[in-house]
Amino acid sequence: MSEIAKVVVVGAGTMGHGIAQVCAQSGLRVTLTDVSEGAVAKGVSAIDKSLERMVQKGKLAAEARERARAAIATSTDPAGASADADLVIEAVPENMALKLDLFRAISARAPSHTIFGTNTSSLSVTEIAGATNDAARVIGLHFFNPVPVMELLEIVRGLGTSDATTDAARAFASRIGKRPIVVKDSPGFATSRLGVILGCEAIRMLETGVASAEDIDAAMELGYRHPMGPLRLTDLVGLDVRLAILEHLHRELGEQFRPPALLRQMVRAGRLGKKVGRGFYEYPADEKK
Repeated sequence: MSEIAKVVVVGAGTMGHGIAQVCAQSGLRVTLTDVSEGAVAKGVSAIDKSLERMVQKGKLAAEARERARAAIATSTDPAGASADADLVIEAVPENMALKLDLFRAISARAPSHTIFGTNTSSLSVTEIAGATNDAARVIGLHFFNPVPVMELLEIVRGLGTSDATTDAARAFASRIGKRPIVVKDSPGFATSRLGVILGCEAIRMLETGVASAEDIDAAMELGYRHPMGPLRLTDLVGLDVRLAILEHLHRELGEQFRPPALLRQMVRAGRLGKKVGRGFYEYPADEKK
């Protein structure tokens, strides 16, 4: 399998623009794609701001910022952009039908050596691979938010994923400065399965009045050295995203993943977390950004 030099990222949202940024900073050529010019422009703007913050904090030289920015092209045609890609990384919302349609379109246009990566946090990589013309080249590449900061890359092997694809994914992880773990395609993989069950129990504790949100989070931050408590982390991830993952794992694995009633109520009320300024905590406009 050829060395990865050209990466196409499909989806310019929070995860997608972060993935594009770390790839560009690592010397890869990147095309960031989404369904509209506005969505792409918003993603590029987020990259510009992130790179500028790194320069201001002394974590990135101005010259390196310019090289990274110059390495990023944009497109509103994911399938067309994939025609010369070595690696395509899908970072669209957690909707299986959407992902299947996307992978059908991309695999029909991509070269025979292209690796297809999905950033799904819980959906079946094996099912996604079924939409392509070669399941051996499909693999889960589960990044973590914020992508430029978080070190982990969870590599998920589908039923048909080849050893060559897995090896290439490991090499890619090293190239972009991530530490990979390899897990098999099981609902929730390793990280989501562990992370959401902790968050789920924290929400149940809040729901039944065991302690305040602040004290539940402090218990894990100070007692177990977690960098962020489970409720504040749920705000960061998005309550709607956490709810969708829990519903999927509840169907696949059982009652321990049944979403708490409080979580459903908050999602219905539009309290989706930091991205809207309100979740388990309130976020001023400047902090939300």
